[in-house]
Amino acid sequence: MKIGIDLGGTKTEGILIDNTGKELSRHRIKTEKNYEGTIQGIISIVKKFENDFGNSESVGIGMPGAVSSNSALVKNANSIWLNGKPFKKDLEKELNRNVNLENDANCFALSEAVDGAGKGYPVVFGVIIGTGTGGGISINNKVINGRNNIAGEWGHVNMPDRTEDEKKYVKKCYCNKNGCMETYVSGPGFASCFNLKHNTNYDSHEILEEFNNNKERAIEALKNYVDHLARGLSLVCNILDPDIIVLGGGMSNIPYIYKHINNSLKKYIFSDTFNTKVVKNLHGDSGGVRGAAWLS
Repeated sequence: MKIGIDLGGTKTEGILIDNTGKELSRHRIKTEKNYEGTIQGIISIVKKFENDFGNSESVGIGMPGAVSSNSALVKNANSIWLNGKPFKKDLEKELNRNVNLENDANCFALSEAVDGAGKGYPVVFGVIIGTGTGGGISINNKVINGRNNIAGEWGHVNMPDRTEDEKKYVKKCYCNKNGCMETYVSGPGFASCFNLKHNTNYDSHEILEEFNNNKERAIEALKNYVDHLARGLSLVCNILDPDIIVLGGGMSNIPYIYKHINNSLKKYIFSDTFNTKVVKNLHGDSGGVRGAAWLS
């Protein structure tokens, strides 16, 4: 049996699978927004599974950010209480075993490559557009980390060709840079851009409700969102040229995206032909947690 844990900013979810990928159990808790609380939450999930089913073969954890190859401390996590902490070392000490720790977007990409929407494709780029914006690369069902453990981090590249309005109606990123893709295509980023432009206080769900009611400003917002997404993904395609791009995270549940993203993307690609498709994930919110279980 394998345990996979997806550590998110609001919830921590665990899954227990057998070696065929069959789900045996699942458990979800609220993420405590402090370091010790986060660790204790993970321990509670592992103990619950093993009390109910016996000892597991491995424990894999998908987390925001990455572990620095130099310091072994967490870096680049939008769950900022993890940054600068020896997360892997502390978890292994508490659990008294090896822990496979990986970026959550990498786990998502691996899950969709192994038995999800990217199954059968050699090069899969997995995209997270939820509370944050991230990406992961799987080649032949193996995660590609890169020399500095930042492969796939397209959420913190600048959106290309920003207009003056796009520079004006956006917040500075938590990473202290301006113009990051995350500030445009994450759920909070999408809402923030809309609110700054229209002097509202909506979340993404309320904007989508306006869209469903055919309100012009929400229709424009979704159209712009797809264009922003296409511009950002064009950078990935021009460098990586993946076989398929799989979207995950809360924003990936918007049907409008899939009706327009592939045509929008073609406008920005440096090629006369473009056969890579952008598709919705198969495993939904389970993608990251299943990928974490497959890490071993």
